[in-house]
Amino acid sequence: MSAAISDWRPLALPVAAMVAVVAGSNLAVQYPINDWLTWGAFTYPVAFLVTDLTNRRLGPEPARRVAYVGFALAVALSIALAGPRIALASGCAFLSAQLLDILVFDRLRRLPWWQAPLLSTALASLWDTGLFFSLAFAGSGLPWITWAIGDLGAKAAMALLLLLPFRALMGQADAFAAAR
Repeated sequence: MSAAISDWRPLALPVAAMVAVVAGSNLAVQYPINDWLTWGAFTYPVAFLVTDLTNRRLGPEPARRVAYVGFALAVALSIALAGPRIALASGCAFLSAQLLDILVFDRLRRLPWWQAPLLSTALASLWDTGLFFSLAFAGSGLPWITWAIGDLGAKAAMALLLLLPFRALMGQADAFAAAR
């Protein structure tokens, strides 16, 4: 097997998860729960979990590769599922927020286990939310500002909640890395 293919093998699951999360979130964001929330607020934060686990296990460069490939595939799929405006807004916000998350996580990785994913996700979520909602919905007549505020609150709650699977999966990733 060529080295190039074996280099991508550990990234297959994170890339697939990223595409599913982003495309699903772009579909879900079109369904408001109320004037403050859409369903996408509860699915999209899982993208940061995928990035943070990849970064923790494999490092920032493989995490960036997952973000780039996930970005390209998710935007292509999202155009069909959610339309070009949402897909392009999502792509811009997603890629820049994921790269910010990877950078911040990597700089904080030596802190206690929960601080890097929580702080990097919080900062990247703030950036992602502002950029996505303004690009996707400004001028549409929809309550996008309140959706953005509600979305940010939901992302903060999800960032805290996703620390549990991060910790559990981090231990599995550490065990896997030690066995290699």
